[in-house]
Amino acid sequence: MKVAIAVVFAIAFLIATVVMGQQQQQAGQPGHPHPPNMPGGENGPNPPPHPPNPDPLAHLMFPPDMIMMHARELNLTDDQKTFMRGEIQKTTASFQDLQWKLQDQMEALQELMKSTSVNEQQVMAQLDKVLDIERDVKRLHLGLAVRLKNRLTPEQQEQLHNMQHHPGMGPGADGNAPEPPPIQ
Repeated sequence: MKVAIAVVFAIAFLIATVVMGQQQQQAGQPGHPHPPNMPGGENGPNPPPHPPNPDPLAHLMFPPDMIMMHARELNLTDDQKTFMRGEIQKTTASFQDLQWKLQDQMEALQELMKSTSVNEQQVMAQLDKVLDIERDVKRLHLGLAVRLKNRLTPEQQEQLHNMQHHPGMGPGADGNAPEPPPIQ
């Protein structure tokens, strides 16, 4: 029983770590809390933990806000813009609904874990509900990325790749449009 509780706590910790990491990236917070050569910095006695592995698909997809921010430079057609705005709006609404469901299910999991004697079957069933919603969120994001990418021409995709790999070299480098923040 103690092993099962330890496993559940480890899984809950991993979920919390992933969620917090995503929130930090969305908020633009740096991954290293201490600068190099400072106590606790890279050369100090307590090096910071390694950052989580980057998304292996990130370089193959384009953040929706990046596409829309550079719509003029990409020469998006009216049909492309209309399609993309509609898909982004639908996805945003679905994502918000899933976030609320995830919050509810996480609270239910926390309630189950508060007891001094935890029912393992109930906790695992509740964990499955949390993981199902997280899977749905990832499917939602990836589905949107695929639909948007498929509406871009090869030339537009190449422009976006150049903007991602050389942010100061692409359109917007003249100060007319700021570069978008990285989005997960």
